[in-house]
Amino acid sequence: MNKRDRFINRELSWLAFNERVLEEARDAAAPLLERLKFLAITASNLDEFFMVRVGGLQQLVESGATARDFSGRTPRRQLRDIACAVRELIGRQYRTLHRDLLPALARHGIRLRRPDELDAAAAAYLARVFEQELYPILTPLYLAPREEMPALAGLTLHLAVRARGPGEPAGAERLIVVPLPRAAPRFIALPEREGYELVTLEEVVAMHLDRLLPGLEAQERGVFRLTRNADLSVSEDLAADLLSQMRRVLVERRESDGVRLETDADMPRPLRDELARRLQVAPDDIYEMPAPLDLSAWMSVAQTAGYEELKAEQWPPQPAPATDTTRTMFEQLDRQDLLLFTPYESFDPVVRLVEQAAADPDVLAIKQILYRTSPRSPIVAALARAAAAGKQVTALVELKARFDEARNIEWALALERAGVQVIYGIRGLKTHAKVCLIVRRETGGLRRYVHFGTGNYNEITARMYSDISYLTAAEDYGADASQFFNTITARTAPRRYRRLEAAPLGLRPRLLELIESETQRAQQGGRAQILAKVNSLADPALIEALYRASQAGVKIELSVRGICCLRPGVKGLSENIRVVSVVDRFLEHARIFYFHQGGTPQVFISSADWMPRNLDKRVELLVPIADPAAAARLAQIVKTCLRDNVKGRELGPDGVYRRARPASGARPLRSQEVFYRAAVQAARRQAGRRPVFAPHRPRAAARRAAE
Repeated sequence: MNKRDRFINRELSWLAFNERVLEEARDAAAPLLERLKFLAITASNLDEFFMVRVGGLQQLVESGATARDFSGRTPRRQLRDIACAVRELIGRQYRTLHRDLLPALARHGIRLRRPDELDAAAAAYLARVFEQELYPILTPLYLAPREEMPALAGLTLHLAVRARGPGEPAGAERLIVVPLPRAAPRFIALPEREGYELVTLEEVVAMHLDRLLPGLEAQERGVFRLTRNADLSVSEDLAADLLSQMRRVLVERRESDGVRLETDADMPRPLRDELARRLQVAPDDIYEMPAPLDLSAWMSVAQTAGYEELKAEQWPPQPAPATDTTRTMFEQLDRQDLLLFTPYESFDPVVRLVEQAAADPDVLAIKQILYRTSPRSPIVAALARAAAAGKQVTALVELKARFDEARNIEWALALERAGVQVIYGIRGLKTHAKVCLIVRRETGGLRRYVHFGTGNYNEITARMYSDISYLTAAEDYGADASQFFNTITARTAPRRYRRLEAAPLGLRPRLLELIESETQRAQQGGRAQILAKVNSLADPALIEALYRASQAGVKIELSVRGICCLRPGVKGLSENIRVVSVVDRFLEHARIFYFHQGGTPQVFISSADWMPRNLDKRVELLVPIADPAAAARLAQIVKTCLRDNVKGRELGPDGVYRRARPASGARPLRSQEVFYRAAVQAARRQAGRRPVFAPHRPRAAARRAAE
């Protein structure tokens, strides 16, 4: 096999992942509004893909770069292949909407109406909505022929209109662009209708152009949407003030080059071509779409109140069996380590740990990394209270967390005002590790409590992302966490840890060492096995090491949710490697690694995916799990994902994912459902074991006698 054929292109692998998400929208057995939700997710995924990945490739082409990726493609070739795959994906998205979802929604009373389908009462209602709620916030922009184009907002719908006044000759039309306000609802519901009838915002505005543009007659019109490049770098070597640099990036992102122009298919060609010219978008980057544009907007319909029979069964997080709300988190961790598997189990113990640390007079210091947080984060609020109470609080707030920069700047400034020592990341790297260290004065001296995670300190996404949390008071972990934070804040040379490994220096070498150890055991005739669960696998060094291990006879099974550049099942190369991707209602986000190690397994969790950016350009942690029960549970989680024959898709040597099918006689297994049902059962068993304290009540006859 040609060396370049050993690797699947990263961008095409990501698009294949988005196809798997779209398959969930096309699954007729799934609840209807759940299918609509997945359709919306594919669109928002594609938006980010263009802003970051396509934007970056376009910059490479403009710079004249011709270097090939590991699959042998130049940047220009990658853009061509991406455009072809995306156009096919868009076709499937809209066929799913128009042929499957909209007819099914109509059967349940949810209908999308066109203006020509409206009766007089509906038209009158929409006229009132336009006059009272839309007209005051609409701002039409006249675009003079030789004036500079205004900076139109990215990912915002715009209505483009060619119009001329009474008596003006043909050819004298003026171009007017109407940004459709994000504050307005994307779909406007008609009142007092049977069912739930909707009209799009752009249709309502177009119906009332005579009111919006008095004295002008529209000759042509159409809806468009511009995607801007968000792959903007920070010149950290020249930045004395990273905060100012990140603010500059946010401004530049609003005015960056257009990487994609979406227009509705009914827009006249001359109008479309003029927009493309004025917006400086190349013809290859124009995408004509069936109406309505911006499929991500259907998420609001998928979340409509009511229609519960069309939604997925509620799976609320369960209390973790090992937790006890009658005891403090410090008391619980004094007795045993705690492993949480969210969102099946509640993220609340992590929040409680930080909140209790903020209130506990014996806690002296809290150190924490914040990468992505919620808008009203209870953890950030607790850190502020802790600092106000006189504790030493240090927060590393990663300002370079893409698309969360503005929120993180706001949190960083608020924490500084509260007295928190804020560190704005590390020069040249993103700090992506998930760790919180708490130092507490106890009878025997100072004791450290640590939380390590695979996901962010965000209680909202903890209900949607599948992640692992490990909480411990073990001395080695506490010592390593202290060293890790001190290395970052003092910017000193890293030293060896007792248990942890950290990127960008030690994490890849440690993984390669573990893979090589399994390879040698297989070569010596021993049993060798590697199990891993990651979001993405794209690191060439790790892939080549896995190929060598496979050739030596190591059994390798990988649960890879998204990008996978490894080609499994190729005779003589990777025939002992199996790759499964699980796409289901929760986003698979946990990173778990298992190495058999001659019958003494080593199990790890990590904040890092197996990608060059994680291993070379980020501060990440690899955490060995010493507790045998926790390690065994993690291994079982990976094995269950690998056995998923309902939502699992297996990657073939041809690079195509196919639905996993139950083996002969095997029952269907949906891993996320297995995890949730197990969490429910465990919570019920734990509730049954808890004592119930009931007051003694005398019998009625005895009570009357006593009276």
